[in-house]
Amino acid sequence: MQLHELQGLRHKKRRRVARGGKRGTTSGRGTKGQKSRAGRRIRPALRDLISRIPKRRGFRNKPKKDKVVALTLRRILSRAPARGETVDVRWLQGVGLLSSRFSGEAKIVGKIPVEIPLNVKGLAVSKGAKGAIEKAGGTVSS
Repeated sequence: MQLHELQGLRHKKRRRVARGGKRGTTSGRGTKGQKSRAGRRIRPALRDLISRIPKRRGFRNKPKKDKVVALTLRRILSRAPARGETVDVRWLQGVGLLSSRFSGEAKIVGKIPVEIPLNVKGLAVSKGAKGAIEKAGGTVSS
């Protein structure tokens, strides 16, 4: 065995990096800009405004909104609500027309003849659907 064959005795020069640990020269902060500097702070009100502005211009890059779920009268009547039963978000979740984690807005649409009087509460209803529901003796309240 020779001196250069010994393991663990060689001294490897450590690479000096920026302060803050094992992440390399920039300590995981990226390079340049406000977020890489020490003491950086973005004011909360300004941050909220910045997050609302779309990154790119154009039709496809508008801020996201909750989508309205359209439910047809035909689908609601297929689940056969009982007479006098209130059709609301909780009932729609119970019969499986809306998921249990639904948090957006639902709207009843359609213009088919309705035989059962429906009591719709807390849902948006189109003009045609409202007319059909009221013609059958039901009520619509928001």
